[in-house]
Amino acid sequence: MTHNIQPHTQEPHASPSSSVKLSYEEFLQSNEYTWAEWVDGEVLPLSPASKRHQLLVNFLTALLQHFVEAKRLGVIISAPFQMKTGGDLPGREPDILFVGSEHLERLRDTYLAGAADVVVEVISPESLIRDRGDKFYEYEKGGVKEYWLIDPIRQLAEFYRLEDGVYRLAAADKDGVYHSAVLAGLWLRVEWLWQDPLPPLMSVLREWGLV
Repeated sequence: MTHNIQPHTQEPHASPSSSVKLSYEEFLQSNEYTWAEWVDGEVLPLSPASKRHQLLVNFLTALLQHFVEAKRLGVIISAPFQMKTGGDLPGREPDILFVGSEHLERLRDTYLAGAADVVVEVISPESLIRDRGDKFYEYEKGGVKEYWLIDPIRQLAEFYRLEDGVYRLAAADKDGVYHSAVLAGLWLRVEWLWQDPLPPLMSVLREWGLV
């Protein structure tokens, strides 16, 4: 099933830094930009995350970290950490990225030089256009194999898999469970993402048989 998404034209937040053109190398070397993205030479500061957003990112990071370490699959890195999937593509800062063991050579001290195998973005009101628009196409073009879009406001989770260079929507099963194609053996109950408070980490790890 192909999920058709129309590109958006709304401009990102303007900032005093946005008129200053920097090379990507200059951007990485600067100490001024710790929570920002680089697009066509412009630095785009990101808005502070909400409590709900950050708790969900922390929850998913912890789950994925434990799973990946237990299975020795690679590494999990959460923001702030840059990913530049191609020479002609922006430098983005995904909420969470997974790099498989076979691609660890892509990791540099301050950024990922190439595509992550899995990227997770937790949508907030200010990131909706970027995550569903520009980043969707950039990650697709750059070769991110699996893209998770988690929208806690709408309680909507979408999982895209790269097939023949195009993202296709992969649905959860009839029980509301998503099985990752990249992280072999990992499954996620979508309802976990909307619980308040979020499920205890240990309860999920027990269901996974990791503890």
